[in-house]
Amino acid sequence: MSHRARHPFRALRHWNYRLYFIGQLISLSGTWMQTIAQNWLVYRLTGSPVGLGVMNGLSVLPLLPMALFGGSLADRFPRRWLIVLTQSLMMGQAFLLAWLTWSGHIQVWHVWVMAVLLAAFQMLDVPARQAFVVEMVGEEDLGNAIALNSSLFNFARIIGPSLAGLVVATLGEAMAFFLNGLSFLAVIGGLAAMRLPSSSPRQRRSGASVDPWAGLARIRSDAILQGLVSMVAVSAFLSMPYTTLLPVFARTSLRDSAAPVVETLCRMTAEGHLGGVLLSCQQPEAVAYGLMMGAVGVGAVAGALLAAAYGDAGRRGRMLTWGNLGFPIALLGFSLSRSFFLALVFLILTGIAFVWQNALANTLIQVHVEDSVRGRVMGVYTLSFQAMMRLGGLQAGMMAGALGAPATVALGALVSLGYMLWAHRRYPEIRQLA
Repeated sequence: MSHRARHPFRALRHWNYRLYFIGQLISLSGTWMQTIAQNWLVYRLTGSPVGLGVMNGLSVLPLLPMALFGGSLADRFPRRWLIVLTQSLMMGQAFLLAWLTWSGHIQVWHVWVMAVLLAAFQMLDVPARQAFVVEMVGEEDLGNAIALNSSLFNFARIIGPSLAGLVVATLGEAMAFFLNGLSFLAVIGGLAAMRLPSSSPRQRRSGASVDPWAGLARIRSDAILQGLVSMVAVSAFLSMPYTTLLPVFARTSLRDSAAPVVETLCRMTAEGHLGGVLLSCQQPEAVAYGLMMGAVGVGAVAGALLAAAYGDAGRRGRMLTWGNLGFPIALLGFSLSRSFFLALVFLILTGIAFVWQNALANTLIQVHVEDSVRGRVMGVYTLSFQAMMRLGGLQAGMMAGALGAPATVALGALVSLGYMLWAHRRYPEIRQLA
């Protein structure tokens, strides 16, 4: 294969994928807005990182049954209409959370229950969405579309948290939840407008049971799949929990250095220098939190575009290795930073490395498995990532209560880096994957 970059947006030539891309951009921006507002609401109600950890821990409960069930459904029924159903359920959850918050009845246990419901709906949704990509673009543009999905997800990470910082600081958490509910209409409308073949093998499949454990068996039979899934799972448990603890950083170790930045932004918006955007300084830590999440999104979009341009040029294994090692190294630098500007730089690098790790692992798994088990394999992949990330959030919240957020993130990054070094010696063939 040529090692030259290919057009990074070539998957957008497909009409169905263009509809999907636009709808997901709007919907995921709303989802990120809700994530930020939800974390902030829990921290405001409890005043402790333990509350954030408990929310992540409880949301693990529906993952195992729902991920396997969701993967099986994705291989059994039309994926488009399955996604419409799951998106509708998540829209209802957002509106309910908005009503509870607006009415003044919200308590922390309400947020925890809503988080569990959302996790259950996502476990039905994600395997179908990931397996649906090949139906929109075909095998030739699959890798590019997955990389663009990562850029989409992370561009939304720029928009959503930035809007959340503004909305929460001025209008409150309830408005962020309500806007997220409205955003699901975009993706549902896009799915309904797609032009897909009237039938496909999975649509003609009978109602006979599809073994939900087939995805796990397929992964266990292949060393490459084992290595890819284990790297993502370990990173999700040890490295990803930094996102859970960002509100703590905003209120503790980075609060003083972030204050002048937030004050400057507030003054600039008041004077009309940011296009008329209004920013309230009533909750300056919320604004700092949004800026940190936005920095991660900036790096992730850059990383995803590089992966889209070069990921199909025979470099997937090499870029994955850089991501696996760079992610914990960048997090270590962030955890040691006491300058807000330096912390934002390390968060940008964190975003780049995270995408190279996860987008390329996703692509390599999908091109390595057959379509007949694609949904169930992606169900196991989703389960490993989501379950370990949420359990990691639980352990990080508990550890941060005793050690502090910076020490917790640094320790997780060091252990994760050690595993990645071992895994790349254990699975050397992964570095050679094209």
